[in-house]
Amino acid sequence: MIELFTEAYRLRLMRGLEELVARSGDYGRIAGVDEVGRGALAGPVVAAAVIPSPRSVVVGVDDSKRLSATARERLAVAIRRSALASAVVAVPPAQIDRINILQATKQAMCAALGQLDPAPDLAIIDAVGLPSAPCPCLPVIRGDSVSYAVACASILAKVERDRMMVELHDEYPHFEFDSNKGYGAAVHLAALAEYGPSPYHRLTFRSVLPRRGEGGDGGGHRAGLARRAG
Repeated sequence: MIELFTEAYRLRLMRGLEELVARSGDYGRIAGVDEVGRGALAGPVVAAAVIPSPRSVVVGVDDSKRLSATARERLAVAIRRSALASAVVAVPPAQIDRINILQATKQAMCAALGQLDPAPDLAIIDAVGLPSAPCPCLPVIRGDSVSYAVACASILAKVERDRMMVELHDEYPHFEFDSNKGYGAAVHLAALAEYGPSPYHRLTFRSVLPRRGEGGDGGGHRAGLARRAG
């Protein structure tokens, strides 16, 4: 019983920001937005936007980094079922290389917000400012820890990106994307040194293609890409 009261209190605190904003009377539908994969060396950056139901909460919702993969999968199903609207958008590595990771992150976030139906009146964003978003935005540092709506978005984004990286592992198993999800784990860096980058690596990231004078030849062409493991 104590655990139930503790969880109810934690969720009430996480809903506090949305409830405070809603009480202003100007914003009825409040979305949370978060991204996953910004610091990875391979794979897309993925953003999710969620308008949670103001009448119910999903028990267990938290910052996705605090949850197990099993818990995230279970919660993602419940979040989609209970939300007024949700959307997930991925921006691929080639686009990240063209416009840089910050702009790609903003592009994914804005696109996810634009796909929500009904549209939100306001969005709470995890840290990133979105001046070109289709609705007013409130950037909040560590939003996935303090905002229920942002935490919901972080879970959807994480589950979707993890699924994509597991699929990429089937193509390029030597990078072990199924375990490192494209981040700079030792086994991933070792595979990069041996095989070179795959078509899913971000060629503008320093650890993927070392610049001249840093142990690499400064190449940046996708012609010298990793060969598939048989």
